[in-house]
Amino acid sequence: MQNKAAIIVLAIALGLVSIYQLSFTVATYKVKKEARVLANGDLVKETQYLDSISALPKEKWSFLGNTFKECQRKELNLGLDLKGGMNVTLEVSVEDILKALSNYNPDKTFNAALVRAKKLQTSSQSDYLTLFGRAFQEIDPNAKLASVFGTVELKEKINFNSTNEQVLKVLDSEVSVAITNAFNILRTRIDRFGVVQPNITQLATKGQILIQLPGANNPKRVRELLQGTANLEIWECYDNTELIGYLSQANNLLKEIQANTEKANTKALESTQKSAVSDTTKNAQSLLDLINKDTTKVAEASTRAGFALQNPLFGILNPRVNQQGQPLQSSMIGLANGKDTAKVNALLKMNQIKSLFPRDLKLAWSQNPYKWDPTKTLYELHALKVTTRDGRPPLGGDVITSARTSTGVSGDVKVDMSMNSEGSKTWARITRENIGRSVIVLLDGYVRSSATVQSEITGGNTEITGNFTIEEADDLANILKSGKLPAPTHIISDTIVGPTLGKEAINSGFISFFVAFALVLAFMVFYYSRSAGTIADIALFANLFLLFGVLASLNAVLSLPGIAGIVLTMGMDVDANILIFERTREELRGGKGIKLALADGYKRAYPAIIDSKVTTLLTGIVLYVFGQGPIRSFATTLIIGIMTSVFASIFLTRLIYEALLKRNVNLHFSINLTANVFKHTKIDFIGMRKYFYIISGVIITSGIVSLFVRGLNPGIDFAGGRTFVIRFDKPVVTEEIASKLNVAFGDLPEVVTYGKQDQVKITTKYKINENGVEDEVDTKLYEGLKSFLPAGVTKEVFLSDRYRQSSETVGPVVAADIKINAFYAVGIALILIFLYIFMRYRYWQYGFGAVASLFHDVLLVLGVYSLLWGHMPFSMEIDQSFIAAILTVIGFSVSDTVIVFDRVREFLPLYRKRPFREVLNMALNATLSRTINTTFAVILTIVAMFIFGGAVIRGFMFALLVGIGTGVYSSVFVATALMYDTSPKPNEMIEEPKARIKA
Repeated sequence: MQNKAAIIVLAIALGLVSIYQLSFTVATYKVKKEARVLANGDLVKETQYLDSISALPKEKWSFLGNTFKECQRKELNLGLDLKGGMNVTLEVSVEDILKALSNYNPDKTFNAALVRAKKLQTSSQSDYLTLFGRAFQEIDPNAKLASVFGTVELKEKINFNSTNEQVLKVLDSEVSVAITNAFNILRTRIDRFGVVQPNITQLATKGQILIQLPGANNPKRVRELLQGTANLEIWECYDNTELIGYLSQANNLLKEIQANTEKANTKALESTQKSAVSDTTKNAQSLLDLINKDTTKVAEASTRAGFALQNPLFGILNPRVNQQGQPLQSSMIGLANGKDTAKVNALLKMNQIKSLFPRDLKLAWSQNPYKWDPTKTLYELHALKVTTRDGRPPLGGDVITSARTSTGVSGDVKVDMSMNSEGSKTWARITRENIGRSVIVLLDGYVRSSATVQSEITGGNTEITGNFTIEEADDLANILKSGKLPAPTHIISDTIVGPTLGKEAINSGFISFFVAFALVLAFMVFYYSRSAGTIADIALFANLFLLFGVLASLNAVLSLPGIAGIVLTMGMDVDANILIFERTREELRGGKGIKLALADGYKRAYPAIIDSKVTTLLTGIVLYVFGQGPIRSFATTLIIGIMTSVFASIFLTRLIYEALLKRNVNLHFSINLTANVFKHTKIDFIGMRKYFYIISGVIITSGIVSLFVRGLNPGIDFAGGRTFVIRFDKPVVTEEIASKLNVAFGDLPEVVTYGKQDQVKITTKYKINENGVEDEVDTKLYEGLKSFLPAGVTKEVFLSDRYRQSSETVGPVVAADIKINAFYAVGIALILIFLYIFMRYRYWQYGFGAVASLFHDVLLVLGVYSLLWGHMPFSMEIDQSFIAAILTVIGFSVSDTVIVFDRVREFLPLYRKRPFREVLNMALNATLSRTINTTFAVILTIVAMFIFGGAVIRGFMFALLVGIGTGVYSSVFVATALMYDTSPKPNEMIEEPKARIKA
C-alpha cells in the first residue's frame, strides 16, 4: 500500500480534530443535564441556570480555554425539528424601496409596472427589480425611467438623458444597499432573542433572507421584531454630571424600601438571602438559589455581594465616576451586565423611583457591549432628553440623504453625513444648543452612536468622529443610511416547532439510528464472517465518528432529515466494503493466496467504488445547491458521509488488513452458510428483457393514468399554504375537526391523523396571500378547535407547546421558487450523471441506459404516490422532502448501474470472442451478490427509520423505500437492457487497451 505513513498521519489528525470538536458537545451536554436535574422540570429555572453559567468568565468556568457561551457556539448544531424554535424566510419589500426612490411618483406606467412585477414574481425566479424593468418596458416601450427616478436625491446618478438600462443599474445599486442594511439590522435584532446559535443568511433570490432561531418560544414577538422597519432616531442628551445626584437618591430610596421589606419578611427569607451572599462556585445548587434571588455577578466574591445588598441600584449599575468618586462627563450614566439590564429597568420604572428623576428623561441601552470591557458583558445606559411636546425625537432617519465612511488628514476614520433642508435646520438648532454635550443616534431603541458636539453645524453636512475602526465607521454609515429608505420586510415563509415535538423527534431519530446501526453491524458479521465483518463494522464506526466531527467543526445543522442522511450513509457505506469483499472472494475462488487476493480485490473494486460515490455525490451537491433548511441538512450529511466513507472503507480497512496479515491472522470473507450464495448464477437477464419492458410499461402506464385522474398531493412547499400540527388530550375524528374549521376559515381544510390518534395535521390556504394576518389565523384556528379542548383553555395556552406542536407557512412566492428549484434539481442531476457516465465510458449508450432507467425510476415512484396518497396512514405529500428522496434514489440507482457497467467494461476485452449478450449476462450475474447485499443493507436502515423515525420522516422514508426497490430493479433489468438494444454493433464497444512501448 503506497503512502501508508501519510494515511496514518491523516487518520490520526482527523481523529484528534473530531475528538476536539465533539468534546464541546459533551461539555455543554453535562451542564445542560445538570440544569435539568436541578430545575426539576421548571423551564424558567433551567433557562436561568444556563444563562448564569453563560455569563461566567473563564476564571469561573472554562473548558479548553472557552467559556460556556463559546462552547455552545462550537457544539453540534441541532436543527429546529430536533431542538424546537422558529425558521423564518423574510423578503425585503423592493416595491416599497422603489416607491420611496421615486418620491412616490404617481406615474401610471410606473405604478402599473409595480403591480405586474408582483404578479410575475409568483411564477418566476427572477428578482423583483428585473421583473419591474421588464414590466415597465412591456407596458410602455417609449416610457423613460429617468422621468420617474430623476429626483433631487438621485440627481448625481440619474439625469433626463439616462437610458432605462442605466437607471436600472442605479436602482440595482440602491436596492442592494437597502437590502444589505436590512440584513445588518436584522442580524443585530436576532441577538435580542437570547437564543444559542442563531443563523441569518441571504438567499439566492435577491431580497430574501433566511433566519433560524433555535429555541425561540415567542413567535408573535419574533414576527413583530423582524417585520418592523428600521427606526432611526437622533436625540439630545442629559449629562452624567446632571443625573448622578438623582441616581444616588434612587439608590438610597431603594435601600430604605429593601430594609422595610426585610423587616416584614420571615427568617426563612433572611437565611435565603445569606445563602445568596455565599460563594456560589461551591456547587450548582447554591448557584441556582442565587439566580432566584439576585442575578448580579454570579460567583462574585462575598464583598461584592455584600455591596450589592447594601446598594440595590449601584450593586448592579456601576455609576460613571472616577477613582475620586467624581462623575465623568458623558451621556452614559452607568454600566451593567447584560443579564442585569432588565433588573435595572424594573428598578428605575418603580413609581417611587421614577418620580425622583426629571420628567423629560428617557433611558436607552447600548446595542453593543462596552468597547473597553474585555469580557464583553457590560452594556452602557445613556440618558436622553425629550425636547418635543409629543415625546418624539427631534430628528428621524428620513432626513438623512447620504452617509459614507472617510478618512481625515491625520488618518482618523470618520463618517460624513448629509441631511435634507428640513433636517439641516433642526440639526443646526440642536448643535447650537448642545455644544460640549452629547448627541445620540438610536436604532430600534438601542444606542448605536454617541458623539460630542464641537460647534454649531449648518448646511446639514456633518462629520462624526469617535475613534472608529473602519468596520465601526462602515456600520454607522450603513445605520444612518438605513433611515433614508423604508425597507420593510414581510414574512413569506415560517416554521415553528415546539420543544416537545423537538424532543420526540430527537428520541425517535436516535432510536431509529441505533436500530439501523445495530442491524447493519449484525448483517456484515453474519454474511462476511466475524473477521471481515468486524473490520467493516470498525470502518463504519470510524466513518460515523469522522462524520459527526466534521459536522461539528463546520457548525453544520443536524436535522431529522440529516439523521436520515446519516442512516442512509451507513447503508451506502457498507457498499464499498461489500464491493471489496465480493472481489476478494472472486480472487480467492481463482486460487490466489489471501494477500494477493486482497490486494487485487481492492484494486478491482476501486473504479466501481469511485464511480458509484461520484454519481451519488453529484446528486448530493445538486440537493445542497437547490434545497433549503432540512433538505440542505440532509444533503450536507450525505456529502460529508460519502467522503468520510471513502476514507474509512478504503484506506482505514486496508491498514487494518495489512496489520493483521503481518501477524499471520487467519482472515475469512464468508461463513459456510453464505460462502456459495450467488456463486454459480447464470440468469439470462438480457433474454428476459422484453418481459420486464412489458412489466415496467404496465406499471408506468397505470401510474401515468393515475397522474391524470387522481394527480398528486402537493404539499405547501409547492402549493403554498399553512399547516398546523395539533395534539389533543384524547383521540379525535378528523372529519369533525375539518367541519368545525370549515366554519372558522370559511374554507374546508385538509385534516389528517399525524402519528397517534390524538394528533392531527391541518392544512389550509386561508389568507395565504396576505401579510400580517398571523394573529388572525391563530385566533380562527383556536375558535374552530375550542370545542375539542378542555374547558378553560385560553388562546395563549392553546398556542403554546401544550397543544400546537408546530406550524408552517409558505407564501406563493416561496412555493413558486421551490417548485422551479425542484425541476432544476432533478433535470441538472440527470444531465450531470449522463455527462459523467459518457466521459467515463466513452459511449453514449452507457449514459442513455443509465439516464433512461432513472426516468423509469422517477415515473414509477410518482405513479406509486399518485395511486396510494390518501390510502396510507402517513403523509404522502409532494414537497421538498419528496424531491430529496427522488434525488437520493437517482444517486443510489445510478450507483448500482455504474457498478454493472464497470464490470461490463472489464469483461469486454477479456471475452472478445463471446457474444455481447453473453458478456452482459456475465457482468449482471457477477455483480448480483453485491447488488442484493448492498440493497438489503440499505433497506434495513430505511425500514428501521420508517418504523422508529416518527411521523415527521415517515413519508420521506417511504419514498426512499419505493425508490430503492425500483432503482435496483431498473439497474438490473432495464439499464443494461437498454444499453444493449441501442448498440448497433455491440462488439465495437470493447475498450481497446492503450499501446505501451517498452525498452
